Amino acid sequence: MSDKEEFSKDSIQDIYGKNVFSMKNMRDFLSEKAYKSLINTVREGKPISAGISDEVADAMKNWAVSNGATHFTHWFLPLTGTTAEKHDSFIYPDKEGGVIMNFSGTELIQGEPDASSLPSGGLRATFEARGYTAWDPSSPAFIKRSKRGATLCIPTAFYSYNGEALDKKTPLLRSINFLSKQVKRLSGIFNIKGDGRIYTTLGAEQEYFLIDRKYYNDRIDLLQTSRTLFGREPAKHQQMNDHYFGAIKSRVVDFMDDLDRAMWELGIPAKTRHNEVCPGQFEIVPVYEELNLAVDHNMLTMELLHQVAGRHGLKCLLHEKPFAGVNGSGKHNNWALVGPDGKNWLNPGKTPHENLKFITVIIALMTGIDKYAGLLRASVSTAGNDRRLGGYEAPPAIMSIFLGGQLTDIINQIENGSLESSKERGIFNSETHSMPELMKDVTDRNRTSPFAFTGDKFEFRTVGSNQNCADPCTAINMILADSLEGICDDIKSRLKGKDKFDEILIDIFQEKIKKHKRVLFDGDNYSDDWKKEAKKRGLPDYKSTAEALEVNKEPEVIELFKKTGVLSPRELEARYEIYKEQYEMTIRIEAEVALDMTRTIILPEILNYQNKLAATVNNVAEAGNSAENAKKLLSYISELSEKVSRSIISLKSSVEKGDTFNIKENMDNLRKPVDELEGLLPKNIWPLPSYAEMLFKM
Repeated sequence: MSDKEEFSKDSIQDIYGKNVFSMKNMRDFLSEKAYKSLINTVREGKPISAGISDEVADAMKNWAVSNGATHFTHWFLPLTGTTAEKHDSFIYPDKEGGVIMNFSGTELIQGEPDASSLPSGGLRATFEARGYTAWDPSSPAFIKRSKRGATLCIPTAFYSYNGEALDKKTPLLRSINFLSKQVKRLSGIFNIKGDGRIYTTLGAEQEYFLIDRKYYNDRIDLLQTSRTLFGREPAKHQQMNDHYFGAIKSRVVDFMDDLDRAMWELGIPAKTRHNEVCPGQFEIVPVYEELNLAVDHNMLTMELLHQVAGRHGLKCLLHEKPFAGVNGSGKHNNWALVGPDGKNWLNPGKTPHENLKFITVIIALMTGIDKYAGLLRASVSTAGNDRRLGGYEAPPAIMSIFLGGQLTDIINQIENGSLESSKERGIFNSETHSMPELMKDVTDRNRTSPFAFTGDKFEFRTVGSNQNCADPCTAINMILADSLEGICDDIKSRLKGKDKFDEILIDIFQEKIKKHKRVLFDGDNYSDDWKKEAKKRGLPDYKSTAEALEVNKEPEVIELFKKTGVLSPRELEARYEIYKEQYEMTIRIEAEVALDMTRTIILPEILNYQNKLAATVNNVAEAGNSAENAKKLLSYISELSEKVSRSIISLKSSVEKGDTFNIKENMDNLRKPVDELEGLLPKNIWPLPSYAEMLFKM
């Protein structure tokens, strides 16, 4: 039976979540008491009862073994930006020559992987290996299948012997906790009913490229750096806009069918799939989920993209800019906030009171993003993303907010102290400070804005396709929480004077707007006019990761991390060191690969062709015929060949000096003549697959 036939026989309801220790599976394998206790842990964030940990572990093991698992692993998100796992089998010798399958509560709750070889930024010395993983019950355990077996994966946090965070999940969870406290506090001030759990949601739109595996294997730059260091732009690529939302090729549809199935089996709610702008580029979008789970699911999605592509003879490229001259890939983070009333606080309400709550969150975000624009930029800073941001395909590195016509009009009216009308809703009572009724989709979307309001959520568009969503979402949580804390403090202090609540709130709004409205922009963020205007407004523009990471050394940023409890000064300094080293190492590796490719693959072929062309010119001349055009071609190729040789020397020198800025400049200088030569040498001589082949032959 073929995979297609098997897939068609199984309904989505049958396969969805089959590889997840979901609530449904928990109920089947746990006692009622243990089930209720674990559900409280998952839903309410309460500590797991010590008395049921062994039962939960045994149930999880029994479920996993019944599904073919032989091993378990604590699955975590180290500071490499990828995922990590160490597998242990369930077996224990039974002293009679056999084994039993066992898994204890202690093994479930805590593991001890080696922390010395994973990035720690000095938090761990090489000789100090101890690190711990701690079970995260809010993200369900799941099974990863292989050809011959399966492994139970338990999502965990990762921290050092001294308790410092060594991963991306720990600060994310800390930021969620601090934001929850401030939202709860604001709820009390607003007298909002409900005692539901406060949480944030995320829907990550994942862009990626697919190319035939044989082309990937023939390019050492893709193998080692995940992007093409050389490559001539083809005559036709994305100019016709005929790939975007076009009919999906059958080979790609087959891949997407298998990808959807693999995601659904892991409980990942894959919803939308389509062709993206550039040939060979695609996108997959899930249904929004709770933030922590959504982050884990996106990391799994990236793993599955690689695995499933391999089974179809394809290679998935998640680099932000795998091909120069055409669109790169991002990961648009759709972020929202759910309060204790169970409502999305970024969804305009039907009453003036609800809309006051909504506007409070909008103004808090405006305030936070203006105060900590650099921090938000640093959260999406990588060598790959530097090549994408601001390239007329992605927002610039300048942080701004798009609110749309109606909200911008409301903000302007509040600032001027005269609420008289609401766009699309007409005139309302101007004798009170109550908010008008707002529409969900009163405005168009702005695809050029880094942080755009899209009706009931904010879309943070600067995140790179290969990034872990945890870093940018941690930053958003923190800056919002900090702003809400300040607003709550202001309200509390002014209420002592017994002024009317809504009047106090409007006064606070006016102060915040006057101080921070410079970050609002509804126009074209790609335009040069905006860059000039942003400079006039004093908005920071960190053009490179090297610049942006320095923000994490600023006193106000260090204090923000410290007071929110997200990262201690030592933990933050460690991350600065890690991310800086990763950036510099990435640039250096790319440069060394470029040098190897030009010296051992590209330049020898150029010189061979020069010799053949020179011999042809001589032969034609000796025969008494004109060879002027061939001579001109030979002269031009020789000139470019010399440029390549000189650029190799310059690049080698900058690598030896460790000068990152000059390395990048010299790599660009080397690429120009190489790419031009690709268009002059015969195809059967050029040693690398072309852009046209990689983007179109699939």
